[in-house]
Amino acid sequence: MAISTTFTGIDLLAFQFLLASLGCVAAGLSVWAVTALCRRWLPGIAAQRSVWLLAQCTIVAAFVLVLMPQGERLHLLPPIDIETFSAESAAIDHAAQVSTAGTSQTAGAADEDRAPRNYLTWAAQAWLLIYAAGLGHALLQLLHSRRALQALASAGDRTATQPVDTIEIDAPISPMLFGLLRPRLLLPRHLHNFADDQRQLIVEHELTHWRRRDLHWANAGIVLQTLFWFNPFMRLLRRQLSWAQELGCDRDVLHGRPPAQRKAYAAALIAQLKLQQTCMPTALAFGNVTPDSVAGRIALIRAPSRTSRWTRIATVAGLAAVLAASLTLQPSLASQDNMQLSCTALMDAATGQRLRYDGQCEERATPASTFNIVVALMGYDSGILVDEHTPLLPYKASYASWNKEWQTDTDPSSWIINSTVWYAQQVTTQLGQQRFQRYIDSFGYGNRDVSGDAGEHNGLTQSWIGSSLQISPAEQLAFLRKIVTRQLPISDQAYAMTTRILHPQTLANGWTIYGKTGTAAPAQVNGRDDENRQYGWYVGWATKGTRTIVFARMTLDHRQQTYAGPRAKQSFLRDVASQLDKL
Repeated sequence: MAISTTFTGIDLLAFQFLLASLGCVAAGLSVWAVTALCRRWLPGIAAQRSVWLLAQCTIVAAFVLVLMPQGERLHLLPPIDIETFSAESAAIDHAAQVSTAGTSQTAGAADEDRAPRNYLTWAAQAWLLIYAAGLGHALLQLLHSRRALQALASAGDRTATQPVDTIEIDAPISPMLFGLLRPRLLLPRHLHNFADDQRQLIVEHELTHWRRRDLHWANAGIVLQTLFWFNPFMRLLRRQLSWAQELGCDRDVLHGRPPAQRKAYAAALIAQLKLQQTCMPTALAFGNVTPDSVAGRIALIRAPSRTSRWTRIATVAGLAAVLAASLTLQPSLASQDNMQLSCTALMDAATGQRLRYDGQCEERATPASTFNIVVALMGYDSGILVDEHTPLLPYKASYASWNKEWQTDTDPSSWIINSTVWYAQQVTTQLGQQRFQRYIDSFGYGNRDVSGDAGEHNGLTQSWIGSSLQISPAEQLAFLRKIVTRQLPISDQAYAMTTRILHPQTLANGWTIYGKTGTAAPAQVNGRDDENRQYGWYVGWATKGTRTIVFARMTLDHRQQTYAGPRAKQSFLRDVASQLDKL
């Protein structure tokens, strides 16, 4: 009994999100290591808020790039083939189910009707739920902090002595600035017990936060930490951002002040630390330090370190290296953009009305041997091809010959039957690059890119074989309709001979099919063919009486003992062509 697994859009999203989350944590570890080394060798970065926010953004970028379309092409590690893994684990799961079901026929029948879910699928979907729950919890914590600050502000008395709304309250808190859109400064009444110069410096510290727009920086860091709550390094980096903001304000407030005022400022910091009982994570507070870190802050107050632009350059270069490494060294999902690619599209040739349009019909892929229809049109129009059996070209050992049927002298008729690659290559070579490109442009064929592999200059012989030339099933329909309605700038002879060598077949329902198959392997990141998957094409037109229908069927599935192109043809003739009278 065959076991299969079915992947929904949620399944694929869950896999990608799980992979991006793991990569995000790995990137966080690397970023933290780089910044730790920079702090050791370049102590001045501790007061650079841009460094710490950029470090958070680097982790976010590593997460986002994994989810971006075509991002897997930048990865160096081999992609994870989810379908293969899932099929194996599903088979194991199914065997366990059958084992537990015993000989019960009812249980066995139920197992046959459903595809067992594998553990990786459950884990990925569970992670989506866990992330959503964690995000909700983090948002609730932010809301709780905001309400606490609002409650403190409501309980205080407003003063009009500062450029921002200032509120004095009877609470053992640190002086703090909060509110992104409406900044407010909370000052505890116990500041009146401080010396005048100390009180003035403390207030100036919070106003410096306001002038430096530190609230914007702080809120950006909080938003990123909230979205990536599962990454412990985001929390560490956000704390470093807060630390840098405090050090930056200390530096600006004390710039040019005498040692006596520096000493008074440090004493005020210690006194405030002893008085405060709580600290709000969403506010910028003068005493936002721990007993373990206050000594370091006082040391920097007494003897501030200097930072050159080379410090920032070195740190940015290190973060860029982490981003590049995290992107290229983490695995991706194999063929994640078209995991179960399939399209069946039919169109009335006379009216252009879509009769059927099922699947991913806008996805482009290599045309493979369906491109021989194009080569035939060009060959007969240019005079390189004459009739069904002329020219007869001799086979040479240097020609592409991975199919034994190609290792013989070939004429146009046998070329189309066997999809002999070297024969098509001889025709396009005689055309030359410029004329070849002009034909493709005038046909409006796919993406019209016949440049071939990058740097290889092989467009004349390779562009349609898993290379630069790409076409979607929808574009195949448009091109085939131009053939049937004779809208291409070619001779009548080219139309007639191309139609003849397609070897039409008449079905039992009276429809005559003119079609061409194509099989090709998707290209991997390293440029090699994917040994596990194959594109299968079957394109052409069907006629009966005065009616003509153009069609295109394209699939991407696992490589099997038979070629994907003939399989696409068989399924089309069996499931679609037999129903043409109903369209």
